[in-house]
Amino acid sequence: MKKRQPALTALKTYSPAIGLFGFAVMALLAYLLIMPHRFASAEEYPIKGFDVSHHQGEIQWKKISPKTYQFVYLKATEGGDFQDTKFQDNWLQAREHGFLVGAYHFYRLCRDGKIQAQNFIATVPKKANALPPVIDLEYDAKCINTFSKEQLLQEIQIMHDQLLQHYAKQPIFYISKSFYNIVLAGEFKSTPLWVREYQGKPDLKNNPDWLFWQHTNQGQILGIPQTVDLNVFNGNTKQWNAFLLKNGLTLQPPVAKK
Repeated sequence: MKKRQPALTALKTYSPAIGLFGFAVMALLAYLLIMPHRFASAEEYPIKGFDVSHHQGEIQWKKISPKTYQFVYLKATEGGDFQDTKFQDNWLQAREHGFLVGAYHFYRLCRDGKIQAQNFIATVPKKANALPPVIDLEYDAKCINTFSKEQLLQEIQIMHDQLLQHYAKQPIFYISKSFYNIVLAGEFKSTPLWVREYQGKPDLKNNPDWLFWQHTNQGQILGIPQTVDLNVFNGNTKQWNAFLLKNGLTLQPPVAKK
């Protein structure tokens, strides 16, 4: 009669597999608890859009559905003298293919607000059916010490007011979390915010309301050859239509649930 194999010997037989399984479990727990998630979830927001510049290359607008993406923002200008090389073409084609289109300006912290406003106004057509203009405000390492905080706020105010006067639509501030918390918190309380935040929902100092949320810069859209920024509107279809109506735009039909 054969002797039963000792339990220790049996354990040794399976120990490599058990060890690998345990390592995999530990690695998964470490990722979930410690490592940041690559993309923040924005699925609960039905109104979706994207923004592009010349960095996205030649866009095939006919392949993108305006029913899937209810708004598009295009980079128009930067600083006092730069115009995006793809803006005019993207502006015409996106509008021709039925998109609701707006334009944004990348604000240079070492240039006067008046000069930057003039650059934007000279580049972006005044259209009643365009989305409100956007001023992109984020840290610029080469320029951050040009003005004091008070002077910088004054220059931003000048550009804000000139765009409001020219387009007759309330401008929007696109902001990074750090720039808002250090420079803008408590200021421009009537100016809507478009927040860039990839690790979770927008979380800003004093918890201000936000209008748009850029939740990833690694989006993939058929018709756009490079990765693209994806955004959502903070509200449902009824609230979106109220926003459009406020800005003199045509109301959109309800977004179909998938």
